[in-house]
Amino acid sequence: MKRPLKTRISIELVARDAAYLDADLHQLSRLYEGFDTVNIPDLLRFPVRSWQGCVQARHYVDSAIPHLRAIDFDLSKPFTLIDYVRRHQLNELLVVKGDPPVDGLSKCFNTSSVELIACIKRELPQVKVYAAIDPYRASLHVEVAYAKEKLAAGADGFFTQPFFELGLMDQYAKALRQLSGEAEIFWGVSPVLGQASQNYWQRVNNVSFPAGFMADLGWNQRFACEALKWVKARNESIYFMPIRVDLKSYFTDVLF
Repeated sequence: MKRPLKTRISIELVARDAAYLDADLHQLSRLYEGFDTVNIPDLLRFPVRSWQGCVQARHYVDSAIPHLRAIDFDLSKPFTLIDYVRRHQLNELLVVKGDPPVDGLSKCFNTSSVELIACIKRELPQVKVYAAIDPYRASLHVEVAYAKEKLAAGADGFFTQPFFELGLMDQYAKALRQLSGEAEIFWGVSPVLGQASQNYWQRVNNVSFPAGFMADLGWNQRFACEALKWVKARNESIYFMPIRVDLKSYFTDVLF
């Protein structure tokens, strides 16, 4: 599938519960005139699953993209969300590998992202399926080779983990465009505020922050503006992941 004619902007919202999600959706719909796309991660510690949150979000936006954790699906059986996706017209899905549940109670399977992508495209060929790209888990060469496997399985586009420097985005853009042509890519941006948050990103996500990075609102707003200008100049798409930050404060001077 080809990229859209103009840059798409998605905002990643966490569905901690239905009321919390509704409050975020309501606030953004009032603040941001162009608000029309969300993506929602599937976090097992919260009661609302990603696809349920996306159905709720469709009261506010045209496009809602749930994250599906590959390890939650037993592919020895039919894909369990076929009827749900069709009934609620969830036309875009994002497949991620998923982390094993920490409670030891939730069941998980040895299903890879590549396998789930292939399954969904067989069962729901009309649905647009995105795969994940993580610029920090391995070398560019290894990550692009993995992206090639996902495209071969049927992936239509990608969501990246958040970037923190345009130079690295340039490197990945060159490599991915050679690989995937006109596939739609949502480039990730996330504010990292405070030393504890920075330490988490370095320890858990293996992020190497650029020289001059500052874990404050000003630096993160400036980079968000630069990244948005970068994607618009290239007719790419972007998503913002405002974790635990006031939406109005972060997006002021970025989106509104």
